[in-house]
Amino acid sequence: GCGLPAGPYGLVGGVEGLSYLGVVGVGAYSLYVKLKTGKGLPAGPNGILGAAEGLSFLAIGIGLIVLVLQVSDYGYIPNAVPVDGGICK
Repeated sequence: GCGLPAGPYGLVGGVEGLSYLGVVGVGAYSLYVKLKTGKGLPAGPNGILGAAEGLSFLAIGIGLIVLVLQVSDYGYIPNAVPVDGGICK
């Protein structure tokens, strides 16, 4: 629930944030294509785009499960930035 440490110059945390944007971007675009055409994204070369689509939906689903579990355990969504007295240090 606390994410990766920032790392040198904030690079590790930055890459983590960009990866979240990539997952949500692929998932959102796939959902848009699905609503417009009735089909998901094409498989692409060696099925890589289809795999990215499936893994994006899997990651989003697991993220939603983690969200529900954090709210049920803590009663709120923990802050993204560590705060005094918070669960993330």
